[in-house]
Order: sequence, then structure tokens, then C-alpha cells
Amino acid sequence: MEFNGINLSNEKKFTLFGGLNVLEDLDSTLHAVNEFLSATSKLDIPFVFKASWDKANRSSIESYRGVGLDKGMEIFSLLKKEFNVPLITDVHEIDQVPIVSEVVDVIQIPAFLSRQTDFVLKVAKSYKPVNIKKPQFMSPQQVKHIVKKCNDTGNDKIIVCERGTSFGYDNLIVDMLGFKAMKDATNNAPIIFDVTHSLQCRDPLGQSSGGRRQQLVELARAGMATRIAGLFLEAHVDPDSAKCDGPSALPMNLLRPFLEQVKAVDDVVKALPDLKIY
Repeated sequence: MEFNGINLSNEKKFTLFGGLNVLEDLDSTLHAVNEFLSATSKLDIPFVFKASWDKANRSSIESYRGVGLDKGMEIFSLLKKEFNVPLITDVHEIDQVPIVSEVVDVIQIPAFLSRQTDFVLKVAKSYKPVNIKKPQFMSPQQVKHIVKKCNDTGNDKIIVCERGTSFGYDNLIVDMLGFKAMKDATNNAPIIFDVTHSLQCRDPLGQSSGGRRQQLVELARAGMATRIAGLFLEAHVDPDSAKCDGPSALPMNLLRPFLEQVKAVDDVVKALPDLKIY
């Protein structure tokens, strides 16, 4: 799949979908874009900036949700003008799709909404590249039905994103066998790995998700070893003060050394012949 000069493929060098969990303000957003662009340009990693303008599925009504649609599109438009960087963000309602598709390059379907057929079809009919977050409750093989819904609109630019699977209450795990299962089920659609949200670990009595960012390196390296198209990563200059999902975010000062390790794994795996066992 090609968009914005990026060749997104399970066989090509990985693309980083990286940025902030949620837009907090303009200054922090500009800082994040600069940090990600600096690291990815030095390491020759294709890059798409990600951030949400609305976190519509927060656990608590009191939790911060974002800057809103109008302000979000204003910030994204500024980023396009200033940096000419590809953008990905999510939508949560059908009427948001045409507005967001005018600004960003890739539209994301949230995991909790990826079974909503009318919503999925509307997003696919934007004819933008679509990133489907695999629901925590869905087997890897079942994503083929979501991909087919999108394909049936005539949109073949479909990405599938692993973000962990429910393991009992309030916990997620990542089944490394699932990456190949998703490739096989979707005719080798580009698979990306959301390592950030896969490390969520909820506090049953808390108002927001906890996380295990101490395990980011191990999980990211393991995922990249499965020969996939990209990594989905969130970072923050001060994760402990982040307004959403800080416990799972990479400290921004570790971005380059983190990416160096991820890239090293990807380079080794992609240099190997694709050994198929039947």
C-alpha cells in the first residue's frame, strides 16, 4: 500500500505511526512532532504523526477527552502546513468522517467501534487509507470480516492494528502467533502493532487505565520480530503528567534509543528470506 510517499508493507522497512495519545495544546504538539521527525529522519524511518483530538471512550466522565473537533482540525492543518507530515487520527461518529478526511491522511477506526458496520462503511467510503484497530475481544482471524466490509466499498487501502487481547479482567496480552494469523486471514494486509495500548493494565477501582511502560522495549522488539509493516507508538515528555495513558507512554527522551533497537530487529528480520512452512 502506498500513500504520501510511504510504501507500507509487511515486507518493506517498518513505518512508525507515532506521536501523542491526545492533543493537549499546541506547544506540546509542536514539540512532539519535532522530536519524532528528528529521530525518524536520522534513522531513515518512514513516519506518520498520530494523535487523537477526542478520547471518546474514556472510563470516567471526569477524564480529559481532548481539544475537540474544530480545534483538533485547526492543529492538524497547521502541522500539515508547517511540517508536511502525514497524519493519522480516529473518528467516533459517522458525521465526523467527511470533516476529518479533509485534513488527515489516514483515518482510524477505534477498536470498540470496528464491529459497527454502518460506521465502518462510512469510514471506508472516505477512500483514505483506513487503520482498523483489532478489538480486544476479537480473534486475529475474525478481522478478515472487517477488512472485507471495507474492501467491498472499493477501498483496498486497509491496515490492521494489533492492540492486545483481553486476558481475564482488566488485563491485556499480545499473542505473537496472531500477527501471521492476521496476515493469512486478510491476504497479507499491512499489519501494525500498537505496543503502547497493548501495555494497558487497568485498576479495577480506578478512573483511568494503568500501564506497564517498563516493558515497552521487550514487547516492541518481540512484535517487530514477526515481520510486520509498522509500529504504533505514543510518547510524552513527562508520562506521569500526561492527560491520558501516561503509564503506557514512552518517555520522549528515550525515543531515539528505543527506535534504534526496534529498527535493528526489523532490519534483521526483513533481511532474512521469508521461510514458509506448510
